[in-house]
Amino acid sequence: MVVRRGSARRVGESRMPEQGVTVGQLLLAEYQSVKDEQKARIGFRDNLLYVTLGVVAAVIAAAAQAKQASMLLALPPVCVVLGWTYLVNDEKITAIGLYVRDELGPRLARLTSGDGDFDTFGWEAYHRTDVRRRTRKLIQALIDLTAFCAVPLAALVVFWAGRDGGGLLVGLSVLEALAVLGLAAQVLLYTRPARPARTPA
Repeated sequence: MVVRRGSARRVGESRMPEQGVTVGQLLLAEYQSVKDEQKARIGFRDNLLYVTLGVVAAVIAAAAQAKQASMLLALPPVCVVLGWTYLVNDEKITAIGLYVRDELGPRLARLTSGDGDFDTFGWEAYHRTDVRRRTRKLIQALIDLTAFCAVPLAALVVFWAGRDGGGLLVGLSVLEALAVLGLAAQVLLYTRPARPARTPA
């Protein structure tokens, strides 16, 4: 009878995970959650480029209509804020992909096959093997530098050439130039991998 009770207890314990949430289900739920966040951030990040182009066109048109070069000083702070927001979202998008490849995927694979040899979420790694991926990354970096850095610097050059403003505006323009150059350095820094992919233990 003791053996039977022990057996019944073991059978009951084996059924408990079926009534609750398994580790695999939790990992899949987390995967769906981070992928939803990644998708939302991608859409928000890409829209920032269009917002920047719209702001640049509006400020240049207003400055040209009013014939006031000092109005161009509005471009650098706007481009710096939008550019930094763009970079932050881009970093989070990359970090989510890295987390899926290095953490969620291997943990789910160990639950599935027992030894971790089974590949999960293969697309997360497969799309990075494209031979032209590095070229696309460089071109995207040039686009980012142009939209968020080159355009506001050009606006500052036009302001300086027009000599439209007193010492206070000139000083402000110098500070804006430093901020834009700082953003440019960050754009170049973010073109490199933030950290190597580590092998899960």
